[in-house]
Amino acid sequence: MAENLNLDVSEAQIAVHWQEEQVFPPSAQFIAQANMTDPRIFERFSEDKFPECYKEYADLLTWYRYWHTTLDASDPPFWKWFLGAEINASYNCVDRHLDKYKNKAALIWVPEPEDEPHVTLTYQELYVRVNEVAALLRDFAGLKAGDRVTLHLPMVLELPITMLACARLGVIHSVVFGGFSAKACGERIADSGSEVLVTMDGYYRGGKLLEHKAKSDGAIEVAAKEGQTVDKVLIWRRYRGKYVSQAPIVEGRDYFVDDVLRDYVGERVDPVPMPAEAPLFLMYTSGTTGSPKGCQHSTGGYMAYVAGTSKYVQDIQPDDVYWCMADIGWITGHSYIVYGPLSLAATSVMYEGVPTCPDAGRAWRIAEQLSVDIFHTAPTTIRMLRKADPDGPSRYDYQFKHMTTVGEPIEPEVWRWYYYVVGKGKAAIVDTWWQTETGGFLCSTMPAIHPMKPGSTGPAVPGIYPVIYDEDGNEVERGHGRAGNICIRNPWPGAFQTVWGDRDRYVSTYYAKYCKDRNSTDWRDWPYFTGDAAMEAADGYYRILGRVDDVINVAGHRLGTKEIESACLDVPEVAEAAVVPLADPIKGRVPDVYVSLQPDCDPTQVRAAVVRSIEISIGKIARPKHVYVVPDMPKTRSGKIMRRVLAAISNGRDIGDVTTLANPSVVSEIRDMVQG
Repeated sequence: MAENLNLDVSEAQIAVHWQEEQVFPPSAQFIAQANMTDPRIFERFSEDKFPECYKEYADLLTWYRYWHTTLDASDPPFWKWFLGAEINASYNCVDRHLDKYKNKAALIWVPEPEDEPHVTLTYQELYVRVNEVAALLRDFAGLKAGDRVTLHLPMVLELPITMLACARLGVIHSVVFGGFSAKACGERIADSGSEVLVTMDGYYRGGKLLEHKAKSDGAIEVAAKEGQTVDKVLIWRRYRGKYVSQAPIVEGRDYFVDDVLRDYVGERVDPVPMPAEAPLFLMYTSGTTGSPKGCQHSTGGYMAYVAGTSKYVQDIQPDDVYWCMADIGWITGHSYIVYGPLSLAATSVMYEGVPTCPDAGRAWRIAEQLSVDIFHTAPTTIRMLRKADPDGPSRYDYQFKHMTTVGEPIEPEVWRWYYYVVGKGKAAIVDTWWQTETGGFLCSTMPAIHPMKPGSTGPAVPGIYPVIYDEDGNEVERGHGRAGNICIRNPWPGAFQTVWGDRDRYVSTYYAKYCKDRNSTDWRDWPYFTGDAAMEAADGYYRILGRVDDVINVAGHRLGTKEIESACLDVPEVAEAAVVPLADPIKGRVPDVYVSLQPDCDPTQVRAAVVRSIEISIGKIARPKHVYVVPDMPKTRSGKIMRRVLAAISNGRDIGDVTTLANPSVVSEIRDMVQG
């Protein structure tokens, strides 16, 4: 039956075989305390109220000057939001909370070594530290509004403090994920034109104190080769007064921040009123080809969007203890650890290390110790914790009211474990879909309004109007069991403004594909191309299939890899699955499957069970060429499976540099298994 569904699917569409899942209503207890329970919010944000509807989000903030134009579309697709307004992000995250919340915890930092104490910063303490660092950046480093500074920092309190200090001055920060190599950091320094680098001597990860300062020296060399000179390197120390790196200090360039800060104790710096359209930060994405793209995010529009979505989708309230396990080096950490939660006066938890250190119970111990209300993590982490200790959460006394999943589609079987075991059958879950470029959520259930559906992100959030096109630009209808390229028909305040220094790349990558009229100044003619494949069910819920690039064209049938991976995870022994395209002389491409298993599972029957599950869920057209049972998946330091590496192994191609992976040794093991 499943194969018959493919007969009238053109190559411009993606065949989908997912069955509809049971829905889970939010509990009455959750609804009773929620920020948003009124379904009329979708009427307020309907297309006929656009763009003025976004005043509701903007009014969550404090503005120095109000705007005269909500959306300026005169230079499409370079949308300008809240034109004429002035605002400061640091003021909105810190200063304005002092009258009511100065003695309330703003940030709670949990070091990876379990014998080190947690560190809590109240809003008053955060205010003091942000001001002192802002004074240092202005008077010692010579930074002013519009300058760029690169922050290559791990998950320590000094990272949000430095970000907020930059925002106070109108300095554009570019945070580079701490796990990135010297080369990656150096390329970003050069592209952004940063003359100042803020870094750290070392930090804990996976039970080890890692060298970090040496990466900075390498990054500066890389930047210099590309013509960018770094004048000052500001080094935070993991332990005050103690230098844990072996890298030498370069006289006249390198400075310990805690030493220099002695000259700025007690300093106060007035927040600089910034135009709403002034850039707040750059966030670089790593494309599969070409140089990294510096996504430039605005101040006013971005802040309004993350405040609104944090309040209504995340249900963050001032008395919540909120823990997002993402790294601030990614957009999730910017939007939903720092700027969104702090703009709402929340208590935001930061954790330095990996969630399985020293064991898989660490996350649940932190949740228990801090009485965490809201838990926010990625499917990769959920699968990892499920694999390491599937019964672990039941041993700890915590209760989440709300849980988020972010970063990639979550398979229904994994979703159910998250709901029943981690959330103990009580927490509302939002399965959010969005991107670095979008600034905040695009699709998600509103947790007190919509029922949850495993594997489905839900409808569009208020003010977002998606459409699914096939390759030929035809709209794929709702509820027909077919997928295509999901696009957003309208601008929204959280969307990035441009690719830093490359307007043409911005247009060609994100807007050219489905643009209806290059000469039009009507936003309706400029749909945003997300690069993701999706289907829309009859109830208006979207199911994301992953990147369009991940679609496998098997003998004319376009199959989404996430659907095949989901079928693999229906096999109880399978903990993680990755599907990649393998070149085939007859069919063009066929799926190659990699699976890792739950602890103490016998792999003998797993391969056959995986093939059988795929055939039952999808059909024989999706039958994999191979099923490889691997000891672990090659993963980035943030826990994402590197499918690019697996695809290279399957197809006998060069795997490239894997030294920055969390587990590079597993790559050679897998290559030997596959290639002999």
